[in-house]
Amino acid sequence: MEKFETFTGIAAPMPLVNIDTDMIIPKQFLKTIKRSGLGVHAFDEMRFDREGNEVPDFVLNKPAYRESSILVAGDNFGCGSSREHAPWALADFGIKVVVSTSFADIFFNNCFKNGMLPIVLPQEQVDLLMSDAEKGENARMTVDLEAQEITTSEGEVIKFDVDPFRKHCLLNGLDDIGLTLEKADAIKSYEERVAQERPWV
Repeated sequence: MEKFETFTGIAAPMPLVNIDTDMIIPKQFLKTIKRSGLGVHAFDEMRFDREGNEVPDFVLNKPAYRESSILVAGDNFGCGSSREHAPWALADFGIKVVVSTSFADIFFNNCFKNGMLPIVLPQEQVDLLMSDAEKGENARMTVDLEAQEITTSEGEVIKFDVDPFRKHCLLNGLDDIGLTLEKADAIKSYEERVAQERPWV
């Protein structure tokens, strides 16, 4: 997993509430167990019509937001079924941060495990960021995980909270496998000791 570093990116406004995981990545695209390649299907039923043509009014199809790396979303983002494909699709699409007033628990946890930062803020601060995002490609926000700050295009700084352990994992690019590999020497030492003490196991 890549380290989460301070970055500046375009923020896309998605004020719709209850954006569920089936909206993020429809069920017909869940046949793969690979994390890559799902970005082209992110928000498929909102991005494309039945003939496969882009829906011009959908925010991520608009020229100003095609390179968005931040989503400012409505309440209860990521609700619905517990598919890990949802954060896979967003990450593959290029999204690094999602801001909302609340997230579904499983989606929230899966974001951290896939190198994405979900940020929970009060409604008034989400509204401020939403308004900033509506400025189009000029709405470049800076997200500093180390300092736990979002800086708007106008230079206003908003602080956010994040669990210290999850922050450590993102900053160091550690998913569950990476955390285990950090203990590789201790695991090897244990296995060697057990092999000597209980060779019949």
